[in-house]
Amino acid sequence: MGVTAPTPLVPVSALTDLVGVPVYLKLENTHPTGAFKLRGAWTAVRLLPVGHRKRGVLTYSSGNHGQAVAFAAQRVGVRAVIVMPETAPPLKVAGVRRWGGEVVFAGTTSEHRYTKAMELAQAEGLTIIPPYDHPDIVAGQGTVGLEIVEQLPDVGHVVVPVGGGGLAAGVATAIAHLRPGARVTGVEPEGAAGFNSALAAGHPVRLERTKSIADGLLPLSVGTITFRHLKGRADGVVVTDAAIAEATLWLRSEQAVMAEPSGAVTTAAVRSGVLRPVGPTALVVSGGNADPAVISALDENL
Repeated sequence: MGVTAPTPLVPVSALTDLVGVPVYLKLENTHPTGAFKLRGAWTAVRLLPVGHRKRGVLTYSSGNHGQAVAFAAQRVGVRAVIVMPETAPPLKVAGVRRWGGEVVFAGTTSEHRYTKAMELAQAEGLTIIPPYDHPDIVAGQGTVGLEIVEQLPDVGHVVVPVGGGGLAAGVATAIAHLRPGARVTGVEPEGAAGFNSALAAGHPVRLERTKSIADGLLPLSVGTITFRHLKGRADGVVVTDAAIAEATLWLRSEQAVMAEPSGAVTTAAVRSGVLRPVGPTALVVSGGNADPAVISALDENL
């Protein structure tokens, strides 16, 4: 990819014993920015026409995509403005600033951030790097799927978190081309089940509200472009916040994997029993940028 090495795919004997097939964790929390978002952000920034890139870039993000865009912009020497929710975890705000990003706060929902981003982009001539619903973002996230097949050629099942769907869309597309017999499952919190709602309706559905401890998986709708890639290529399951909390704490205490709740949803699906893996299985741990205060409060959700 150019800015980071392939992430590890590690076997987990406790999960293998639990479900009876080999289970591996794809550790996207090991990126310099702590999450998979660097793949898509770097791809999108790198592919921008030079003139657009020089004027600076902007995105709207709950945290991980913002950090990734700031990192990518710093690497190519351009300005990055990141519109974040007023409720953004302090750790993620600090991460954006660490990579030179300028933080602007706007409301609490993805729509609030999007509206503010559009205003700033027009006023300041910045180029928007969307968090998920863009072909370059999907292509960049798809490298997760490429690496999984390289690391586990006989993979039978890939399980991936779903928020806006960029990661899941990229992975599902890569797996469909490289391992067409393998199953791809998207996992989302029950309080933000936009992907499963879209599967039921046959098109993206706007939810009235979203709520979960998995703060990176709370868009009000899966993307239009991402759903086109996912439809017919992935199924979906939902997990409770209690299951997410349990999996996050288990990964940390038993596997020394520092996953944020959004990154632990795939493990939660397996440990809670809502998903039965088929064949050698890769669970994507999408990120590890969790505020210590959030982790210490997880017991309240059990």
